Amino acid sequence: MIDERELAIHPIVPDSVRHNTQVLSSIRSLTASLFGIAAGILGLESYPGFLFYLLGTLVVSALVWGVLAKGQPERFFESQISGLWARDVFGGLSSFVLTWTLFYGLVRS
Repeated sequence: MIDERELAIHPIVPDSVRHNTQVLSSIRSLTASLFGIAAGILGLESYPGFLFYLLGTLVVSALVWGVLAKGQPERFFESQISGLWARDVFGGLSSFVLTWTLFYGLVRS
C-alpha cells in the first residue's frame, strides 16, 4: 500500500498509469476498427487509406489530450509523446487493415 508521504514525493501512481494505458489501448483498438470500416465503405485504396488511418489516429490522440487528459497528459501518462501520441499506433494497424479489407470487399463486390 502506498502512503501519503510516498504520494507526495511521487505523485504518479503506477497502477493508475497502467490503467490509463490500458484504457487508451482499448480506445485505439476500437477506433482503428471503426476507421477501417469507414475506409472500406468509402472505397479508399492504398496510400489514401493509410493516410486516413494516420489522420484519424491523430484526431483521436488530440481528443484524448483535450477531453480526457484536459490538456495535462503528464498527470496521467509517464511520457506525453510515447504514452499519448505514439503508443499503439502500429498495434491498431492490423485491426484497421482487417476491417478495411473486409468492408471494402463487402461494399465493392
